[in-house]
Amino acid sequence: MRTAVLRINVDPEGVFTRQQLSDGMAQLRSEAVHLGAELIDVDLASAPAGRREIELLMTGDNPDVLHRQGLDLCEKVFGVVPRAGVVTFISRGTDDDAHGVLAGFGLTADIDRTAGPDGWDVVVVHIAEADLDRVPESRIHTALEASLNCEVQIRAV
Repeated sequence: MRTAVLRINVDPEGVFTRQQLSDGMAQLRSEAVHLGAELIDVDLASAPAGRREIELLMTGDNPDVLHRQGLDLCEKVFGVVPRAGVVTFISRGTDDDAHGVLAGFGLTADIDRTAGPDGWDVVVVHIAEADLDRVPESRIHTALEASLNCEVQIRAV
């Protein structure tokens, strides 16, 4: 399972006081546990008005579903319509991370992982030739190497 980092602006109008932000963060931390989420500590009051963005760590593969859950939670806690920010995924270099990167391109593939002669992982990704016609191999390769931090070889099947 992948870990998403959800960024959500909980005070898009910049109207909350320091105390309201502090209280909201405490309640959000408590409520996030019920979603299996973790709130990253941040001092919202020192952020510029209109840019008071929290970060929630949530596990799952569907960024739209995760973002919706995070937005609903923030709306419940802060009582305003929050503004969705960027969703990224933490990469631990696992095969799940590789599958997640591929899913971002709308691809599926088989993955084999072996130790190379120097002891470093080599990941071989078997992708349908038709998919490689649709998505440039160089884009897939670059994204996978960045996510996995190891040698990646792509094979058309």
